[in-house]
Amino acid sequence: MNTDQAEDPQRQRLREQLEAIFIRTEKAAPWHDEAARLRGLVNHEGYVPVRTKLAGEDLDFLAGARDELLRFSELGLRLLDLHQPRDAGGITSDAAHPILRCRSCMWRWPCPTFRAMSESFGTSQESTVPESA
Repeated sequence: MNTDQAEDPQRQRLREQLEAIFIRTEKAAPWHDEAARLRGLVNHEGYVPVRTKLAGEDLDFLAGARDELLRFSELGLRLLDLHQPRDAGGITSDAAHPILRCRSCMWRWPCPTFRAMSESFGTSQESTVPESA
């Protein structure tokens, strides 16, 4: 089976998007200390009186968002590394477009995991192999 084929463009876009999220998140300052300091400013209405209304739930979110997003984007990259196309082997009438299967789950490419990731991150639905093929 041939594993040395060109990268699937949709998969490459998804990887670039996940890597960009990871890099932006890594560069962002954590809000742990800032959220704790802002919590003391919550007024009797439940908001921090700044130019925007920050509820306690907002501060909880901001306090953990960076770490959670780093873990989430790392998970996405790891899943993307697991679920990638490979030549399924076998005889085909179109040598330029061989039948592809997922390296991990062996479903026809694009596999359900890759499709779910692609839909979740809003990448286009154009794929190198039509689903009905």
